[in-house]
Amino acid sequence: METIKERNKGWQNGTAKNITFIVTKDCQLACKYCYLVGKNSKERMTWEVAKATIDYILDHEDEMKEESVVWDFIGGEPFLEIELIDKICDYLKLEMFRRNHHWFNSYRFSFSTNGINYDTEKVQNFIKKNREHLSIGITIDGTKRKHDLNRIWKTKEMEQGMKLKPEDEKGSYEDVVKNIPLWLNQFPNAGTKVTISSADIPYIKENVLHLYSLGIHEVNINCVFEDVLKDGDDALFENQLTELADAIIDGDYYHEYTCSFFSEHMGKPLDCQLQNQNWCGAGMMLAVDAEGNFYPCTRFAQYSLRDKKAWIIGNIHEGINHNKLRPFLTLDRCTQSTQECIDCEVAEGCAWCQGENYDAADTPTVYQRSTAICKMHKARVRANNYYWNKLYRKLEKEGGEK
Repeated sequence: METIKERNKGWQNGTAKNITFIVTKDCQLACKYCYLVGKNSKERMTWEVAKATIDYILDHEDEMKEESVVWDFIGGEPFLEIELIDKICDYLKLEMFRRNHHWFNSYRFSFSTNGINYDTEKVQNFIKKNREHLSIGITIDGTKRKHDLNRIWKTKEMEQGMKLKPEDEKGSYEDVVKNIPLWLNQFPNAGTKVTISSADIPYIKENVLHLYSLGIHEVNINCVFEDVLKDGDDALFENQLTELADAIIDGDYYHEYTCSFFSEHMGKPLDCQLQNQNWCGAGMMLAVDAEGNFYPCTRFAQYSLRDKKAWIIGNIHEGINHNKLRPFLTLDRCTQSTQECIDCEVAEGCAWCQGENYDAADTPTVYQRSTAICKMHKARVRANNYYWNKLYRKLEKEGGEK
């Protein structure tokens, strides 16, 4: 089955510029693991800000030489602002054509949505109009039990700072799963993204298999980067991944289905002279909020930060201050990692988020790598080795391709 990476290869021969519009900070849900700590219903992008952003970016074509571009729309929930997004996309297409911009016909509109209003008329009309240039991922965490554990509807009480009792929470699984068939019919190769926090670990195996049963072939899954995991979570995590490995291999799912927890490219030591690139693209990307402020990534906007001030690199009126981007240009594995991380025997595939590094650091710096997921990565490596060893033995026994 063609993967998302393979499907995008034709339009993205080189590196794509990722430009994100934070069109709203509102969402219908109040997901318990959401890193967006400052969501609200007031900060919504206007057309004037959006147009000024587009004009600035397209006016500075010489500074953005990437062959392709991903116009990314996030919230909150981006489809709450579908009318604005539709206007933005129409203007982008016309302006890129009028200017004979090198991104014309080499672009994508990208969305990660909670899927609740996916089937509405306005969203569906937008999809029909832009189908050939769209990437849409719907977030569904797995079974109803697991999904509803975290992805709950927002209430007026929550907006007032009150905490609901578990019995008063309303999950969103049924509101999302009803739209999965329509989504997969329109985007048959689409994948979903699953987030794992401490409470979710016991359900990993059943959740991935449930997503497969819904017809989702690509499950992208990761642990939260924040320091919220508990002692012993790594052992439970390894056990769940081992059981999942058994289920995928014994059930022959590996022929058509993928799960990002299992990868051939992880769990080895790294040579910092040869493999010293930064994991994250912060600084190479560009994000803009409702006020017209620019950021090196959405994780540096104030609504994404718990303890630090927003890292603003400019705005639509004054442009980008490239001096404020300088720290990101020298970021690599070694400039932000401890010696223990550099010398780690299973360093390959160990991920980080630049925004979380900044938020968790002792000082306002991007050069201090957060290591909250260290034990979880090592547990994943052990389970990953189990997966590939078992698959190798099975293929060898069957006389299949090794």
